[in-house]
Amino acid sequence: MDAHDRSSLPRHASPPRVALPRSVDSTAPLDPVFAEILQRGLTQLALSLGAPARGAIEAHARLLLAWNEHVNLSGLRTAEQVARAHVLDSLLAVDVLRALSRARPSLLDLGSGGGYPGLPLAVALPARRAALVDSIGKKAAFLEVAAAAVNDALGAAPGSASDAPELVALAERAEDLAEEPDQRETWDIVTARAIGSVAEVAELGLPLVHVGGHVVCWKLSGTGTDLAAEIAAAGRIVQACGGGAARVVLLPAAAALGLGGHCLVVIRKTRPTPGRYPRSPGERRRRPLP
Repeated sequence: MDAHDRSSLPRHASPPRVALPRSVDSTAPLDPVFAEILQRGLTQLALSLGAPARGAIEAHARLLLAWNEHVNLSGLRTAEQVARAHVLDSLLAVDVLRALSRARPSLLDLGSGGGYPGLPLAVALPARRAALVDSIGKKAAFLEVAAAAVNDALGAAPGSASDAPELVALAERAEDLAEEPDQRETWDIVTARAIGSVAEVAELGLPLVHVGGHVVCWKLSGTGTDLAAEIAAAGRIVQACGGGAARVVLLPAAAALGLGGHCLVVIRKTRPTPGRYPRSPGERRRRPLP
């Protein structure tokens, strides 16, 4: 084969880029099972959400399912799974968070990924402002689109715009946020779901909440788990970062929602965090304890 023949061979073509939806109108409607599961869950939780809030939660779910076909935001792929294991799992914490803070707290969600638990909580509390934090660019891009859709839904009904939280998506690491004066020790509540151990969540979250604020992480308790040992192992770093004793908050409604064993670990910040925390990821791996 000569040079001319080689030049005429077809070159390997890169797959075309998929245009990901930036509005809910360009996504498929949810399977009706989503609304059914959500309603049953709200009844079980004795939680009331108005039409704008439900619309916001549904808009978020529609975008998640559409994006998830092309960007790995979540391992849950159906409306039923998202309703139960993402939305209701997030809303399990509403009463606990309302009891921890002011009527409309500020909320920062670490490793937000697909926007859970941060977005449903921001809607249901409702939060005064909320930040959805993820260092992965594609996930942060989704969070920005989802936050805009949530605010559009909340502002769609007359008189409801005043209840819309100020939402922002941040493509940053928690370690970098903690170095910013307008972020460090300014938040009422930091949440984290499925991003690491109690020790890691405490070291990343406590520098971001003010004294009197709380770090809340989602965990499993019961057979086959050793949550008590995980909390005990986190004791020194919690104390070093200014936190009080971590406590487990059981969620009685979880089992009825098909989320048996789901619980929260809550850490109240009792004093300022020394400037050396949080440490870099490399230092945390080399020296798990301070």
